[in-house]
Amino acid sequence: MSKFRTTEISDPRFESNNLRHITVKSNHLKNRGDITVFVPDGEDLTSLPIVILLHGVYGSHWIWSQKTGIHLKMKSWIEKGEIKPMIIAMPSDGLWGDGSGYLPHQNSDFEKWIVEDVPNAIVALIPQANEQSKLCIAGSSMGGFGALRLGIKYNDKFSAVSGLSSITVVEQMKLFVYEELSAYNQDKKENKSVFETILKHQDKLPPFRFDCGKDDLLIEGNRKLHQQLNDLKIDHIYKENQGKHEWVYWETHIKETILFFNDILKN
Repeated sequence: MSKFRTTEISDPRFESNNLRHITVKSNHLKNRGDITVFVPDGEDLTSLPIVILLHGVYGSHWIWSQKTGIHLKMKSWIEKGEIKPMIIAMPSDGLWGDGSGYLPHQNSDFEKWIVEDVPNAIVALIPQANEQSKLCIAGSSMGGFGALRLGIKYNDKFSAVSGLSSITVVEQMKLFVYEELSAYNQDKKENKSVFETILKHQDKLPPFRFDCGKDDLLIEGNRKLHQQLNDLKIDHIYKENQGKHEWVYWETHIKETILFFNDILKN
């Protein structure tokens, strides 16, 4: 029985470059939600890992494919044998304001949309996935905040986690959005801060990494998080690269995340 009242998926006759497009009616969003999906070649593939790739403010489900060509890169990396086949699920954040923060809001739960509805939609509609498919999660900027927080909070679901140029505390949303910061108010500390999420779940953390450009406006927040984790001797990977808070950085460095996931999924 379907977990969604309505579902739509693109017709293979009109798809291109291994991209499929899904729309489902989400009880958590109280609305429809969109997902763009990269599916590797091979009809006999099954139980493929699913990487949920989250976008930042102002974006939507299409932006990772149309700003970085991630689907073309994935196809090339798989064909060269650099990585094993995996599905990339690229959902919208729910399209609230300039960005939902992937947080629970008063009327819509953008967190549960990502951790429940998106995997359920992929398993229901993409034949190469099933209930045994392992899950990883990554994202950039606001999507990095979502990926790090949700991947660690729901560590029973996710095998590995990665953030690129991540917002690390919810207050940093004010650097980007028009909406008042009060709209992102949360009762639980773990919803406001990646570090607080890690503290709460430090006994069962999945492997996680994060990186940031040295000229990024979020670099100090990422450095602080790295230092906080070092102080507590919490295992993680942190890397700084040349670059700013922009798509050319994420296009260049997303491969590090995919290779990280590939290594974890081998085990």
